[in-house]
Amino acid sequence: MDKAEQLDDAQTSAENVPDNSRYLSLDDIKQYRLDDEGVPTDTSMNQKKVEDTIEECLSKFFDRASVDPELPKLAREHHIELLCRSLSYLSGNYECLDASRPWLCYWILHALDVLGHTLPVEQVDTVTAFLARCQSAEGGFGGGPGQLPHLAATYAAVSALASLGTEAAYQVIDRPGLRRFLRRCLNSDGSFSMHDDGEVDIRGAYCAAAVARLTNVYEDALFEKTAEWLSSCQTYEGGFSGTPGLEAHGGYTFCGLAALALLGHERLCDLDSLMRWVTNRQMALEGGFSGRTQKLVDACYAYWQGAVFPIIHTLLAKEGSETLSRERWMFHQEALQHYLLHCCENAHGGFFDKPGKNRDFYHTCYALSGLSIAQNFHLGRQHHPRVVGHQNNQLVRSGGHQNNQLELVHPIYNLVVTKAIAATEYFSKLAVPTEADCSKQAGSPREADLSGGSPEERSGPAGDAAGAPAGQ
Repeated sequence: MDKAEQLDDAQTSAENVPDNSRYLSLDDIKQYRLDDEGVPTDTSMNQKKVEDTIEECLSKFFDRASVDPELPKLAREHHIELLCRSLSYLSGNYECLDASRPWLCYWILHALDVLGHTLPVEQVDTVTAFLARCQSAEGGFGGGPGQLPHLAATYAAVSALASLGTEAAYQVIDRPGLRRFLRRCLNSDGSFSMHDDGEVDIRGAYCAAAVARLTNVYEDALFEKTAEWLSSCQTYEGGFSGTPGLEAHGGYTFCGLAALALLGHERLCDLDSLMRWVTNRQMALEGGFSGRTQKLVDACYAYWQGAVFPIIHTLLAKEGSETLSRERWMFHQEALQHYLLHCCENAHGGFFDKPGKNRDFYHTCYALSGLSIAQNFHLGRQHHPRVVGHQNNQLVRSGGHQNNQLELVHPIYNLVVTKAIAATEYFSKLAVPTEADCSKQAGSPREADLSGGSPEERSGPAGDAAGAPAGQ
């Protein structure tokens, strides 16, 4: 029996039990354990260790669920408290991410959005001002004030500003400068370098396409050869690699398909092969996704792999597929929710990769995004929630949500849908920057104080990375 057949059997079993329980007992779980056929390897031994920890987590869940039938319960308020606190202060352990400050802002802001939390105006203004200081006079954003522009940091900064969702945040973006920067990163084969004279991989194409579409600086000439280059990154397995000829990987697969969708060329890849590969990444026992063949489960792939399904589903629906479900994505949504809530959630706030790992903002962001996708089948006007665990009849907006339901996430941009729509509507009213606009140098307001200012000025979110706020 291959893994896809195992997942089909697991789904059939799960549909016959209450919503708050994926399996009837631990015995049901054990039938999905890896069989190494008597030939143990490093890979199989590591997999068995993970399966042991998953069984332990689920065993504790069964014990608690016998007392509280509303389990699992999302630790929403603890997540919000951690994220809000970290937006204002981070320990010295985060000094190693000094070149990733816009990412820290984005991970925290987006996670708060998914949880349905609204920041006070003063904090929105503070983070907006910090991100403005990360923008380069040459176009694009760097990993912090005064740092060289980088496509990944640019994607993170634009996404963070879209998450803030104010006109002041939108106006931070130097759109002519952004277009100049994208042109500098473009290579003759349609790929994108991550920065001037930097490495080339599929992330660059996705980051470029995402920010170009979101901010309305897109031009056909800029992406003339990109779709063909992206399709050349699809491997014999069906997933996408970082560059042509390498191994298929979950993060790169998302970037490849999402970029093709942004360019309107999804059919340039082999969708059948892709579906076979991505469905086989959901682990039969754990319920979560792995990133590569024969690799371990990881909470971040709840989004990187999970978001692939809505993108494919949307395309097939537009093409009029008659066999396509109008109620479920093509993966086991409940199983993924159980993995994230039982095995990856820190009760005091935050998510981690798998049991035994430490929580971090990266996994918190993408675990929550993947959890939202697993909770919500949303196709056009159709919305079929499939929320595991604590549920009320409605969302309570005053004082926050009171159940496990999360905000809808846009599968391509990884912004909550309302923020993605608001940003695209705002920028769609602005003209695409002209050649004359792009030939101009950035104005002095965006060139000022790139050094970070005086220590007194940096005592807030723009302080030193060690012992400083995330908005650095």
